[in-house]
This record gives sequence, C-alpha cells and structure tokens, in this order.
Amino acid sequence: MPEIFQYEFMINAFIVGILTAVIIPCIGVVVVLRRLSIMGDALSHVSLAGVAAGLVFGINPVLSAVIFAVAASLGVEKIRSAISRFGEISTAVIMSVGIGLAGILSGFVTSANFNSFLFGSLVAISPFEKYLVMVLSIVVLAVFLLLYRALFYITFDEESARLAGIPVRLVTIVFTVLTAVTISISSRVVGTLVVSSMMVLPVAVSLQLAKSYKQTVVFSVLSSVFFVVTGLFLSYYLNLKPGGTIVLTGVASLAVTLLVKSSAGRFKEKGLI
Repeated sequence: MPEIFQYEFMINAFIVGILTAVIIPCIGVVVVLRRLSIMGDALSHVSLAGVAAGLVFGINPVLSAVIFAVAASLGVEKIRSAISRFGEISTAVIMSVGIGLAGILSGFVTSANFNSFLFGSLVAISPFEKYLVMVLSIVVLAVFLLLYRALFYITFDEESARLAGIPVRLVTIVFTVLTAVTISISSRVVGTLVVSSMMVLPVAVSLQLAKSYKQTVVFSVLSSVFFVVTGLFLSYYLNLKPGGTIVLTGVASLAVTLLVKSSAGRFKEKGLI
C-alpha cells in the first residue's frame, strides 16, 4: 500500500474528493452550457459567509455553508422572478450579499480553521463532514440523473422544454439548489474560492473531446476525477495546498488538450494523419 493511504485523513480526503469530483462537473456542464458561470462565483461567496457564520456560532461550517448557499440559491430565483427583464442582476445582488457577510463575519472568527476553507484542506475533514458529503453527494447525483432529460431540454431550448410539458421554473429552482449544495460541500477539498473553477475546467476539457451532450457529461466527470486524484497526490508529496494544486492540474490538462487538438488539426490539414 502506498504511504499516502496509511493515513486516515488522506483516505477521507480521497473519498470526499472523488465524490465531489463526480458531482461538480455534472452541475458544471449545465452551468457552462447555459452561460451561468457567474452563479458559481456568487454561491461560493455566500458559502464562505456560511462557513464564517458556522465558526462564529459554533455550528459545523460545512452544514452552515450548505444552509447559506441553499437560501442564497432560492433568493436568486426569487429576485429573478421579481425583475425578469434583468434576471442577471439577481446573481450580482446575491454575490454582493455573500461578499459583504463573509467580510463582516470573518472579523469575528478567531479560529485558524477559517483559512482552510479558502483553498481547501486535507487534514480538516471530520468524520461528520465525510458522511455529510457522502449523503449529499448521493442525493445530488440521484436528482441530477432524475432530471437529466429535463435539464438537457432546458439547457439548449427553454421554450421547447415548456412546449414539451417540462416544468421549467421548478426544474430551474431545483437545479439552482443542487448547485448551491455542490459548491458548499466542495469547500473542504478545493476551497470556496476555487470551487467555481472546478465547475468550469473539466467541462472545458470535455468540450474539446466530446461529440454529444452525454459524452460531455461523462468526459467532464472523468476529467474532474483525474484532476482531484492527481492534485491530491501532488499536494501530499510536494507539500502544496490541495485546492490550488487541483485547479492548476485542471488548467495544465486543458492547456495540453488544446495543444494536442491544435497540433492534430494542423497534421490533418497537411494529410499527415
């Protein structure tokens, strides 16, 4: 057995990391294709405020982050329905609330544990948080698969989805809540400041390779798992922050994918392949 798996905290990190690596791109595919990437940033800031609130009031920070992020996601939809002509304002408003609350509440946090949520932490994963992530990850994945067809229609043609009898508003609200839960439970491994990057990078790699929506989802999940596993190994043996290492692994993978695809295109034009 490799040395890295002799420590319980590393086993917990891999369990939580792989679970989040599976659900993040499932949500990320829809977020990217619907051009809602800013939603990830907004909810991650609110999630950080939830972490700070949990540390201040003695609540488990992952649980409080989930509560804050879910409430924020419902707030986004409420504001969007109130000012439908300028729906994107809702995301900006919620992001502002998250930044403001995180800034104020962080001033009352005396625990150094708060910094572990910014860029992720391996040793900070408690047994309760591990089981919480396991349960919520299964719920997110189950609901995503249940809504797979509806999300597919809504992603590409919302009007046709309505004509097909799909409850667009309800599905959108459920998806927004799933996004909030996914972001908040990912804070331990990749950190609240970089989780939105993990929603985009696997999808960006997948879009260079996939030829269908289904392939995009599958390749995104495989890419995300690769980023997390590789990032965890590198962070352990090189003594680096896991969140940043995972994200940079994703960036490097995207750069290599683009380079290979570009080179293959040039070779094909010249008739070499």
